[in-house]
Amino acid sequence: MTARIIRATVSASLLVGAVLTVISVLLMPDFSGGHAERLQAIAADLGTATVSSLAFTFAQLFLAVGVVGLAHLARSRTPVLATLGGILVLLGAFGHAVYGGVRIVMLSMAADLSSLEAYSAVLQRGEKGAGLPFMLMGLLGTVLGLVLIGIALWRGQLGPRWLGPAIIGWVLLEFVGSGLSQWASYASGLLYAVVFVTMAMLTWRSSLSHWQSAAGSPAADHDRPSGLVVQSAQA
Repeated sequence: MTARIIRATVSASLLVGAVLTVISVLLMPDFSGGHAERLQAIAADLGTATVSSLAFTFAQLFLAVGVVGLAHLARSRTPVLATLGGILVLLGAFGHAVYGGVRIVMLSMAADLSSLEAYSAVLQRGEKGAGLPFMLMGLLGTVLGLVLIGIALWRGQLGPRWLGPAIIGWVLLEFVGSGLSQWASYASGLLYAVVFVTMAMLTWRSSLSHWQSAAGSPAADHDRPSGLVVQSAQA
């Protein structure tokens, strides 16, 4: 029973995390300018920006659970790559969650632009100061972690053969191609959805034995001495 719950939780987390991320990106205000322009873009449609920021922040929890669970599934075939990938993705989700908190604070700032210059200065100091390590953690952890997960799935022959390369392809589209073409951003979003739906299906269809602890496995129950044997030994 516990194994079924864990498997379902990981599969659902991959789906929910992907949906929240797509919602966040679709509703995200124009962040192409500086901090002042970003706050003004948020203020122009505060309701939509609020949904985007909350979706982005909550998505990190589900993505962390989902991808780390997938890494656990891949450990049976590629233990080193899967473990390192899972750790890096977890760090990436933590870094993005911290930045999600900044985005939530920006909602309050955008609600009153009378101190726009002061708000912009605070955000700039935060990004160049204490916030910088978390921004780097979010970026590098996500990029490197997903690349390793993609390699682990490909080498371990888990899921369709195209899944691992598709994960790496999404990383390239999202973090390289999106800055070159708007069409790359659309392709990135579509590929992201396909990849995470496939990973969720892969998890859902996996054997329950992958999600059982050693103590709860049938073999462990068979090897565990019965109460009568223990009592006889004590006697």
